[in-house]
Order: sequence, then C-alpha cells, then structure tokens
Amino acid sequence: MDDMQAFARRIFESQPFSHFLGAELVASSSDSAELALTVRDHHKQQHGFVHGGVISYLADNAITFAGGLAMGGNALTAEFKINYMRPAIGARLVAIAQARSTGKRMVVCQCDIYAIDGQARKLCALAQGTVVPAAQDMQRA
Repeated sequence: MDDMQAFARRIFESQPFSHFLGAELVASSSDSAELALTVRDHHKQQHGFVHGGVISYLADNAITFAGGLAMGGNALTAEFKINYMRPAIGARLVAIAQARSTGKRMVVCQCDIYAIDGQARKLCALAQGTVVPAAQDMQRA
C-alpha cells in the first residue's frame, strides 16, 4: 500500500498542469483519490464562480488516479462525463473519486466535487469516467 501511495505522489508531482493550477493530492488508497485546490481569482469565470474547466480538471484527474490505483499502475481516461449541479462558490474545491467497477482492461469510477466555504461543504458536481491502462510503449506526439 505504501508503494502505491508513493507511486501516486510521484505521478502527481510530475504533472505540470496540476502544479500550474495549484492542485494537491490530499489522499489516496488502493481504489480512491482525493484532490483539492485552493480557489484563486484566476480559477473563476466572469460571474465569480469557479470555472467549469477547473472543476472538470479536478474530477478527471481524481478519477484517473482512483482508476490507476485500482489497476495498480499508470492509467489514462478513456471516457468522462460531468454534471454541474450548482455554481462552485467557496475558498476550496475537493474532488473525491472512487473506483466502482474494476476489470482487467478498464475501471469505472465516480467522483463527487465539493465547494468548501468555511464550515459549509456543498456538492457542486458529479462525474463518472472510464479509466484504462496506459500503454507501456506510448510515444509522445
């Protein structure tokens, strides 16, 4: 288990886009992951809500981590869907993903995304995705 946690940390630390957004890997287990982000002005759209792309990034990355950990290795998102339920208003976003069905070639995961404002925690989006193993011989384009 410690090896998979260390693996998850190494993968997360190697993601430039995650660093750019200011995201953090808060927790992980053999089939789940929790990512968080402190909301800054550059994460917001014109109405003052967190931009849907930021919410989608958190969900997608949390899902891929949960699926990859469930498969025991590197993974990629093959399919992804998100439902925005309410505007994300708060100081922090948290995405909690869980593998729901694990097979040899794919894992289906679900993710709840919460906006945190003080003690209030509101569900702002639900996502689901299919995760597949990353090919060992993938070449960079």
